[in-house]
Amino acid sequence: MWLSTVKETSGTDFVVDWQPFSLTQVNSKEGEDWKVWEQPGALDGTDNTLLAHRAGLAAKRQGQEAFESFFMSLLKARHEDKKDLNDRAVIDEAVAVSGIDAGRFREDLMDPELLKELGESHTRAVEEHGAFGVPTYVFPSGHAAFIKMFIPPAEEAVEMFDSLMKVGADLKYLGEIKRPQPPWPHGVI
Repeated sequence: MWLSTVKETSGTDFVVDWQPFSLTQVNSKEGEDWKVWEQPGALDGTDNTLLAHRAGLAAKRQGQEAFESFFMSLLKARHEDKKDLNDRAVIDEAVAVSGIDAGRFREDLMDPELLKELGESHTRAVEEHGAFGVPTYVFPSGHAAFIKMFIPPAEEAVEMFDSLMKVGADLKYLGEIKRPQPPWPHGVI
């Protein structure tokens, strides 16, 4: 959510190509051949584990502006209102708030090709970028980094963005930075 603050504050117009990555798949104990997007419940829509991913891909079909509005609605539902993104009512509310075409969204949401796209996105993230968690950012330089953070205050958003771009995109010899826990994030949240 802080990236929207960066855009507003800095006037910089950049596009983030958000791609689905399944933590359910990463954390599965089922073995390498098991794929969450190939399971019967995912295929017939009775298992909502991948609902938010499918919803994001369905919203993307309505264009970048529609997707960004929908995605921001989802982020607010999850991170501000602490709502469950596996709940269809939460997704429907995000559709209404974002103003995207609800009829088209419902139709696209049921397209089985979304699961194929999700699987391809997840596999690409793991195989090409070594992704293991979210959010993993892939920078224009091709370098990737998992970045765990809390939303900085608005007055620090641009500086944080610029610093992360420098560290994540340019400093190729930096392998890992991790703050001991506790005390972090003491005093941050």
